[in-house]
Amino acid sequence: MNKVLIVDASESYRRLMSGLLTQAGYKTITVDTIEQAIEAVAQLLPGAVVVAAMKFAHGTVQELVNWQKREGYKFPVIAVVDNLNPLEIADVMKDGGAVNIIQRPAIDKQLVEMVRNYAKPENIILTLSDDLIPRQSDDFRRIEMSIRKIAATNANAIIFGESGTGKEQIAKQIYHRSPRAQKPCTIIEAGGAALVGRHDPESGHSEMYNRMEGYFKKADGGTIIIKNVQLLSLDKQSVLLHILENDHPDVRVICTAEPELLKMVSEKRFRPNLFYILRQADITVPPLREVTEDIESLSDYFLTRYAQKTHQDKKRLDVSATKALKLHPWSGNVRELKDVVLFAAFHTSEEVITASDFKFSQSEPEPDTSLRLQNPGKEKAKIIAALQQAKGNKTQAAKLLGIDRSTLRYKLKQFRLD
Repeated sequence: MNKVLIVDASESYRRLMSGLLTQAGYKTITVDTIEQAIEAVAQLLPGAVVVAAMKFAHGTVQELVNWQKREGYKFPVIAVVDNLNPLEIADVMKDGGAVNIIQRPAIDKQLVEMVRNYAKPENIILTLSDDLIPRQSDDFRRIEMSIRKIAATNANAIIFGESGTGKEQIAKQIYHRSPRAQKPCTIIEAGGAALVGRHDPESGHSEMYNRMEGYFKKADGGTIIIKNVQLLSLDKQSVLLHILENDHPDVRVICTAEPELLKMVSEKRFRPNLFYILRQADITVPPLREVTEDIESLSDYFLTRYAQKTHQDKKRLDVSATKALKLHPWSGNVRELKDVVLFAAFHTSEEVITASDFKFSQSEPEPDTSLRLQNPGKEKAKIIAALQQAKGNKTQAAKLLGIDRSTLRYKLKQFRLD
């Protein structure tokens, strides 16, 4: 919630302005002296606005602006003026002074809109915990069952899914529910540069080997989570394979991967022997567009967390909002849904969010129009599309999908489409 600092010698005007802004969803701080104003400005968070009378106890709006400039603060200051002529108004606003003015008699008509023009959105960041967000779909219930089963073993696992589907939370849940939960968990970003460690020229090993070995020593008896394992270079793949095959570390490895990893294995861009060591068990997380029944529960979770963070009453979606969310393609999946819902919650002052409150991105990646099964996160939708295109002819549908009829029968059973 954005804060507005009100500086005015008149108690009645302070109450009036505070009431108007509080009703509009802003949190106000009211003071009447230059000393209090300076102290309050120093405590403001980004996005705040200052509304100050031309004169108040021990100071003026110009003195407050000059103090801000000297100290490096850049909060916009709106000056409340008493029937100044144009030349006087220009003097108040010159040289980086007040950003705008409000005539005192027009406070009730102009204040809220003026503040809204200068208040910048807070950086509402919801840091999601390692807990799974409650969801309603059968697919997610099966994922929860798989988590429990895999956690009870020491098997390495790969969590497949598009970007933004929540793969890392699932990987962490396997760790937290496993017997290894009392031992360390180290998280590595495969595409990052953060393989830390010291090069030991006397060891006979490469620097990369020593760095990666350091991660396994740190996680001894515990778990390593490798995020976006498909981004490992061939050199890093070779080092990881050597450690797993020859050193036999007492570490479980859980990887997250986008579906392209399967194609990389078939094209030998990812070492098959390493892949099968890492994929002793797997979970596929469907994209949000295939489990639209989860959208309401996910949105409700984000709105609940938003209300808790901002200390506001919880907002809700109306029928039009829910319909709009279910029709959106969600290339960014759950992460994109969170951003869209939070943006709407912040920018509407109403208790109910409607479809018109949403701002959907107009820039989307090129869609994958191929029906060939190279992406486990999209298989179900592609099989349905192929059957529809083939008008129910399974032989023809199998040809469209690039698989044989027996594989199609297996997939139909797997996705309960038979």
